[in-house]
Amino acid sequence: MPETVRLAVNASVDGIGAYPDPSCRELKSALAEKLEISGDHLVIGNGAAELIFLAAQAVKPSAGLIPVPAFQEYEQALRSVDAETNVYHLKPEEDFLLGEDFVGWLEERLSAEAVDTASGGEKEDKMIFLCSPHNPTGQVIDKSILKKIMEISERFDVWLVVDESFGEFAYVSEEETMIPCLKETKKLIILRSFTKMYGIPGLRLGFCACADSVLAEKMESVRQPWSVSVPAQAAGVAILQEKTWAGDVRSYVEEQRIYLEEALQGLGFRVFSSRANFLLFYSDKPLAEHLKKRGILIRDCRNFAGLGEGYYRVAVKREEENHQLIEALAGFGGDVWQNR
Repeated sequence: MPETVRLAVNASVDGIGAYPDPSCRELKSALAEKLEISGDHLVIGNGAAELIFLAAQAVKPSAGLIPVPAFQEYEQALRSVDAETNVYHLKPEEDFLLGEDFVGWLEERLSAEAVDTASGGEKEDKMIFLCSPHNPTGQVIDKSILKKIMEISERFDVWLVVDESFGEFAYVSEEETMIPCLKETKKLIILRSFTKMYGIPGLRLGFCACADSVLAEKMESVRQPWSVSVPAQAAGVAILQEKTWAGDVRSYVEEQRIYLEEALQGLGFRVFSSRANFLLFYSDKPLAEHLKKRGILIRDCRNFAGLGEGYYRVAVKREEENHQLIEALAGFGGDVWQNR
């Protein structure tokens, strides 16, 4: 974490004898100023994961749509409100990239459902979960694609959740994100995380920006009071004052990600292009157990819907740690890729 954040967290210890501000007013005000949006469109949460559940609890959709593979909390949040979960399978031969095929498929599906509703079916709220950069692949969905999906969701009155938790690793400015699009629709929900870029996952801190302030108010009403601690709020305020950290980390991670990708490919693994701080790759070898014996943990992705056995995700870490990973994998090359 940045030293300024560490100092802010340490200084906040004197304040933990009192309950934290349940409305996170100082942090929300600073964030609203930075993003140039009204504070009543923001919800601060105990990490982006809490906000995923809050969005589902506030909307209570009858059904949700998730392109898979995907972060498992989307489905868990839908299940928590008894929503039906539908999936769209992204294709490995297309690097799991969400593109025009999904746009056409979505419009056709929602059009058919609209006809059913017009024929006497009951109108129910629905929710789409998208992730960019995508977890677990690190792929970025082209903004033009996202805007088309946003237009479709607006037209068919469907809530669109865009999870940008890893956005700071891919985007240089807010103009590249979906934040400016909040003014163009009422059905857009954007999730962001402080913990990835700033190295504070143990503090749990994220925020949600809602196009509809009424939805933000509903999310606040179902949120557990005091879910964002005094140290976490202090960390967030300090993070928003950082000027160079994100750019420096982004450049370092990109350099190391390129090294890791090329090194993994050189060992024969099928590697998927990424713009986040992790890489997804495929191997027919039992890599997780092999590396665990050497004190290295990687993410076995077999329990991701749409993936299965042989897929692994590795973090882009410091140079020396990345070298250790490659050295431990030497001799464990991949098989010939056959459209898995």
